[in-house]
Amino acid sequence: MKNHFVTGVDLGGTKIYTAVADLKGRILAETKTPTEAGKGIDFVLDKIVATVKQVTEKAGLSEIPAYLGIGAPGPLDPQRGFIYQAPNLGWQDVPLKFLLEEALHVSVTVGNDANLAALGEFCFGDYKGASNLIYITISTGIGCGLILNGELYQGADYSAGEIGHLAVEPDGLLCSCGNRGCLETIASGTAIARFARELVQQGKGTGILKAAGDLSEGITAEAVSRAAAAGDQEALGILDKTGRALGLGLSYIVNLLNPSLILLGGGAMKAGPPLWQAMNVELRRRVIKSNRNKLRILPAALGDRSGLLGAVACALQASRL
Repeated sequence: MKNHFVTGVDLGGTKIYTAVADLKGRILAETKTPTEAGKGIDFVLDKIVATVKQVTEKAGLSEIPAYLGIGAPGPLDPQRGFIYQAPNLGWQDVPLKFLLEEALHVSVTVGNDANLAALGEFCFGDYKGASNLIYITISTGIGCGLILNGELYQGADYSAGEIGHLAVEPDGLLCSCGNRGCLETIASGTAIARFARELVQQGKGTGILKAAGDLSEGITAEAVSRAAAAGDQEALGILDKTGRALGLGLSYIVNLLNPSLILLGGGAMKAGPPLWQAMNVELRRRVIKSNRNKLRILPAALGDRSGLLGAVACALQASRL
């Protein structure tokens, strides 16, 4: 029975999303829980283990499936399942595969979260099988997964696709990676919230604060999006700045790789037309004409499930080796 199903885990800076799926990738049971990374590695690992046991029970299985795939942020070695650095979790040098195998007694495969989201879209999305597909997630941070010529491209040291750390403002803000002016410092959900808090601290941003329930701790990218949807000019200005920076970052990848399809996911992309329009204007300005001819930029078909289903795909691949 345990070989007829797999477990997938999408580990992010804000949530742990876990599911059990059958051998065709159909989800039987799933659960989401806050990551609470500030409470430490052991706490997060215990939560992962608890969610795996929870979905196993919800799926009506008597034992945990033999194969588990997990997508995790940050530069990592998928062969060893070792995370070098995950700034949004506060992790460094974490042997995730070893720790989870010790706790769960199953075979664990670890992959970069954005890479697995790209794999999820490639295997299960509306455009599955697209030979040159780029998936980009804009949430707590910014990640990128590359499907090139029908295969997941990870680079010489498995660190390809770190678009969030392309410098778009060389002398800009300090990034969690240690460099300055990275795309993440301007275009992530974290950056959107920071811009909004700065406005409120200056005595401005009343519309944003209202959208946050008049609570400073409620100022998030989602609150900015709500304010923008209500026509607040300051919120619209933040999304315009974010969108233009995102368009600039995407133009580097489009001019370099000439993809036919870019899929955008993550909570920040739910900001809607203001962000998308600014992004597209900047892209048109900066991408050479020959690279625009066949390019489509669309919302990720699988939504919040891209990374989860990529983890499922990763476990399925491991189970067939």
